[in-house]
Amino acid sequence: MPSDEFFIKLAIKLAEKGLSWTNPNPMVGAVIAKNDRVIGKGFHHKVGLAHAEVEALKAVTEDPQGATMYVNLEPCVIFGRTPPCTDAIIKSGIKKIVCCSFDPNPKVHGKGIAKLQEAGIQTSVGVLADEARLLNEAFFTFHEKKRPYVAIKFAASLDGKIATKTGDSKWITNEKARKYARALRGQYQAVLVGINTILADNPNLGTRIKGKKDPIRIILDPQLKIPSNAEVLRNTKTIIATTTKASKSKKEQLQNQGFTLLTFNSERIGVPEFLSKLGEKEIISILVEGGGETLGSFVDSKIIDKVYAFHAPILIGGKKAIGIGGNGARSIQQALQLKNISHKKFNDNFLTIGYVV
Repeated sequence: MPSDEFFIKLAIKLAEKGLSWTNPNPMVGAVIAKNDRVIGKGFHHKVGLAHAEVEALKAVTEDPQGATMYVNLEPCVIFGRTPPCTDAIIKSGIKKIVCCSFDPNPKVHGKGIAKLQEAGIQTSVGVLADEARLLNEAFFTFHEKKRPYVAIKFAASLDGKIATKTGDSKWITNEKARKYARALRGQYQAVLVGINTILADNPNLGTRIKGKKDPIRIILDPQLKIPSNAEVLRNTKTIIATTTKASKSKKEQLQNQGFTLLTFNSERIGVPEFLSKLGEKEIISILVEGGGETLGSFVDSKIIDKVYAFHAPILIGGKKAIGIGGNGARSIQQALQLKNISHKKFNDNFLTIGYVV
């Protein structure tokens, strides 16, 4: 007989298909089993579309009366962009729900399971909870810490430089490593760089992968130095964070073109306040790519959840060569420590992935 874990693994596998498309919703998959056979399955395809539970019910090959539904997150109980999944489940005649964890969203947490129990449906919570949380780590962080999930990514030489003293950084890593790095963007709702990166490199900041959704582009630009022909302004899927010191006429110009501006009252844009504003816009995850000062501001703030550090076997040298900026730690004990370390190799390039303690 297939176990609960067997069907939950299927649900998690289905949920992964929604990567990047469901934000700010979680990735969710659902499997309906009857007499130890799968009779229906589905996943949340895109924000605004039907949730996984409803998709699975629509796909059943026989009457779901008396069947068990396996889902990696507690079914929703609120009217949001779509009706509550609990209503559809109760109406279907499903007799049991097995899910990995409660929804961290306080509007849902525990309420979906309670409603199903009140309707006489058996419930089980906790199967493969760690695996399910890892899949939706950004969604859990967003609701538990009330801020977006923050990952930083950089490519450095063996002596820790991310560019030469002239600002040249093309290319520190090889093509395989860069291709992987571009694909990472598709795993986050937004990608962030500072204005110096825009001025130096004019990056695209897209995934450039067919079928993968490009993230929202966020630019930290306190004085609105961004050129009108910058590649990141190719469409209005860009947020620019600036300050009251910036030109009012340029603000109006960008806003009239349809761009979103976040204006701060200080000369520098503080990380906590900035993340709070992003949270208000339902941005649940960001990938911070640079440059050195932008990375340094996040390191100094210690508001980082995950790190992607690429290293290439080159030495750049030079006192004025660019590394991660900011004030930095005063002692080794104050430095950010990583845990749950993993590694990837791209020929002679290495990637270290770790979570901040």
